Amino acid sequence: MPEPAPAEADGPLRPLSRTRLYERVVERLRELIADRGLRAGDRLPPERELAERLGVSRASIRQAVVVLEVQGLVEVRHGGGTYLRRDRADGESLDELVERRRRLPEVLDAREGLETELAELAAQRRTAADLAAVEAALERMREQIDAGGRGEDGDRRFHAAVTAAARSGLLAEFMRTIDAAIAESRQESLRQPGRPAQSLAQHERIAAAVRAGDPDEARAAMREHLATVRRVRLLQWEPPADDPEPPREL
Repeated sequence: MPEPAPAEADGPLRPLSRTRLYERVVERLRELIADRGLRAGDRLPPERELAERLGVSRASIRQAVVVLEVQGLVEVRHGGGTYLRRDRADGESLDELVERRRRLPEVLDAREGLETELAELAAQRRTAADLAAVEAALERMREQIDAGGRGEDGDRRFHAAVTAAARSGLLAEFMRTIDAAIAESRQESLRQPGRPAQSLAQHERIAAAVRAGDPDEARAAMREHLATVRRVRLLQWEPPADDPEPPREL
């Protein structure tokens, strides 16, 4: 009699994973934000109150708040409480967050390898039309930031203009293959407090070097910019291996 086929590891009979307590706390905090109609700039209830209301430890509350902070949904002001950064508190699952944290360093490595070279070549090969595109991208980013935005579209246009100015079809093709990953790293960087204005200033330094035809300065300025892009809250976060308290129903 033939042996039954083994169940696929990713099929419907795959092992069930236990939802961590702080993951459920994250969902309850999102529900609280929605139910109370909290908006960007509003303060969440104190940690002690949340722990008492949910019947969990303050450690679980802290872990949940860190997840919301890493996702760019809240800002923790030391000694001043936790404040919403967006009107909505919906976000990715913990598994998606962990996966994004895993791949981000590789994306940033690729960006550094490609974009420092592109900046150097752009300083050597740029045309008047290229410089006009770079300036237009900078102006677009300024407008977005002045309007209270993060400048993501201007940021995207700036890096695209530098890539075009380098006149390297192969490097441009490499950039296109990781376009979605670059967009994700851009969003992660620009959601950091104070980062849009900092990125704009760094873009202006890169643009000045390209305009001046200084390849060494263009490469150095791009490397400094991408080093800043690496400084994000997500990469400082270590997903907890275990809950700080036994699982319970929320």
